[in-house]
Amino acid sequence: MMNDHESYMRRCIELGKIAKENGESPVGSILIKDNIIVAEGIEAGKQKKDITRHAEIEVIRNYIQQTSNSNLEGFTMYTTHEPYIMCSYVIRHHKISSVVWGISTGEIGGYSSPDFKILPSETISKWGDAPLLIPNILEEECKALHH
Repeated sequence: MMNDHESYMRRCIELGKIAKENGESPVGSILIKDNIIVAEGIEAGKQKKDITRHAEIEVIRNYIQQTSNSNLEGFTMYTTHEPYIMCSYVIRHHKISSVVWGISTGEIGGYSSPDFKILPSETISKWGDAPLLIPNILEEECKALHH
């Protein structure tokens, strides 16, 4: 399983490099269903002058636009950075089953925030079960995107 995680994270890192070349934060994200990449997203907030254009939201938007399917149960999201609070809300709304990331984002993260732990929360019944959370995959390589 670790090799799959690393393989998928390497694709996210490639996408993060594209975002960085575009003048964005170096964040890339993919959605996996049945071991297949079904959508990709890169950070685009500066280019599009829209704070909601984070890679994690972009990958969800891209998939929904392609398929009209907004229920993402059984999907795994991979992303170079722990999803921020905003992105975490969108992940939970669409019921993504697993989230895998490289770098934790501290107080603005949907898992590591001391006050807004949206990813593991079980208090909003509409969201159902919290996703499986797998941090720190290729953490050093993800950190290197910032240099």
